[in-house]
Amino acid sequence: MRKPLAVLLLLGAILALSEGCAPIPLPHYAAYRPKRVEELLVDSENLRQAGDEWERFWFLDQPSHMTPFRTHGGLGP
Repeated sequence: MRKPLAVLLLLGAILALSEGCAPIPLPHYAAYRPKRVEELLVDSENLRQAGDEWERFWFLDQPSHMTPFRTHGGLGP
């Protein structure tokens, strides 16, 4: 009974450490400053594009028709 339990504990420890569940998290960005700046710029650009895509999906980037001024929506003269 002890041997299968020990094998399961060892297997669980190996999976926990290899899957990113380590008690000490590894750094997400590089320590070398120019490389870290480049990684941060890429991440921020990806987040900006995700926000733009979200607005496009929910049609929030369209002109509002609740204004007192006439807005040209691309239809008609």
